[in-house]
Amino acid sequence: MTLCISLSARPSNNGTRFHNHLYEQLGLNWIYKAFAPTDLAQAIAGVRGLGIRGCAVSMPYKEDVIALVDVMDPSAKAIDSVNTIVNDGGTLTAYNTDYTAIEQLLARNAVPTDYSVWLLGAGGMAKATAAALRDAGFRNVTLVARNEEAGRALAALYGFEWRSGLDLSGTAELLINVTPIGMAGGPDAEALPFPQEAIDAAKVVFDVVALPAETPLVKAARAAGKQVITGAEVATIQALEQFVLYTGIRPSDEQVRAAEEFMRAQ
Repeated sequence: MTLCISLSARPSNNGTRFHNHLYEQLGLNWIYKAFAPTDLAQAIAGVRGLGIRGCAVSMPYKEDVIALVDVMDPSAKAIDSVNTIVNDGGTLTAYNTDYTAIEQLLARNAVPTDYSVWLLGAGGMAKATAAALRDAGFRNVTLVARNEEAGRALAALYGFEWRSGLDLSGTAELLINVTPIGMAGGPDAEALPFPQEAIDAAKVVFDVVALPAETPLVKAARAAGKQVITGAEVATIQALEQFVLYTGIRPSDEQVRAAEEFMRAQ
């Protein structure tokens, strides 16, 4: 049996259900498990030493894990953020499929590139999102982050503006949350990352938080009649690309839909 795992501060069953359902559909003798590591370096050493084939990496480890792998694929190296590790005989190669998910969802939802954007966050997922925005042609982007050093640095890297997370006056047409605010099990699980007035003024609201599927931000945006893009959609695309990296198999659209439905039915 081949083992794949995920490492996260707050593990969910999303990836577990998605991957295991595809393994079953395709008749693969594989299994996927989720873990919350107490020591990241030891966890990655375990991936290498135990011959674990694949490892998904979630907040807050997407940057810290860089020092622990052997090879950085261009998808991860370009943004210094990792969400996927593939183990080939003890050689650990890092990838980033978050970028792919953000890129596809912006295009699939036909979000106009001339929209003004507030991007809330400055971590690994923010890097992937900022890169996807820039490459898609968005120019009027403001990175909102309380950590001035990290926020200014990330904004400058992609040619965007920065503002303090303590000052959210004004409006933007596209709001994107890439912080843990609204994540189930966290200290801000019931909080809104943006003021209600900003949500009311926006045209599109994108919450990258995948658990729960209906975050406080998603609920508020739907109630306000806004176009919504959810973290559950991000989770499906990035997990599919991880599955392909691990197994070398690309499931059919029908198989992916079935796995996605199974994931969301929990």
